Amino acid sequence: MSTPSAPDATLTVGDVADRVGLAPSAVRYYDERGLIRSVRTTGGQRRFGRDTIRRLAFISAAQQVGKTLDQIADALETLPDERTPTHDDWAAIATSWRPGLDEQIARLEALRDKLDGCIGCGCLSLERCALWNPDDAAATLGDGARWLLGESLSDVDATATATAVHDPSRS
Repeated sequence: MSTPSAPDATLTVGDVADRVGLAPSAVRYYDERGLIRSVRTTGGQRRFGRDTIRRLAFISAAQQVGKTLDQIADALETLPDERTPTHDDWAAIATSWRPGLDEQIARLEALRDKLDGCIGCGCLSLERCALWNPDDAAATLGDGARWLLGESLSDVDATATATAVHDPSRS
């Protein structure tokens, strides 16, 4: 790894990749997507400012909590181009993501808590399960394991639910 000689020197793709533990191709990809910014030398090589390391650390953390690259790009758009983002800049983004992360955590905890009960009964069928899905009421909510996704009959119009639960053709 080459080390820039001055504190304000730019970093090569390889320097950045080594510092953040990514492949150089990932650094180039994030640059092409506009998640980080480079300048080109007269020879066409990319050079990055030191703030790129912080941005890549943010991208990595955001991916670890389930954010898509589009969501990450939207967040990074709010940060200044002309200076290194401050603690307050990062905190504002983290604060805006907190409610969604709290909901995601609650869904995962509910899934964890229900999963052993579903598998434990032995039927392995939410279509026939008398405990979690009597009369296949979940069918009114759409495809997939609706109860395990945190949905309930209160998410459906009461009339549609009553019809689905008592419809003899669904037996």
